[in-house]
Amino acid sequence: MSTKKKDGGPAFPTQSSPYFTGMTLRDWFAGRALAALIASGDSSDDLDETAYNAYRQADAMLAERNRRNDE
Repeated sequence: MSTKKKDGGPAFPTQSSPYFTGMTLRDWFAGRALAALIASGDSSDDLDETAYNAYRQADAMLAERNRRNDE
């Protein structure tokens, strides 16, 4: 059984290199969530907490994506 976290795979896959896949979809979602948190004023002065919340949002998005794909 794999313990690897489901990260959605590459955000922008290319066929140019099988060794470099770029950022994961999880990282892409977290970056977008981070921008929204900062823009909305919902970000904390604690940078670690803000990053944590961005990845929580990304994980929720991936979980919903996986749930819908399983339907």
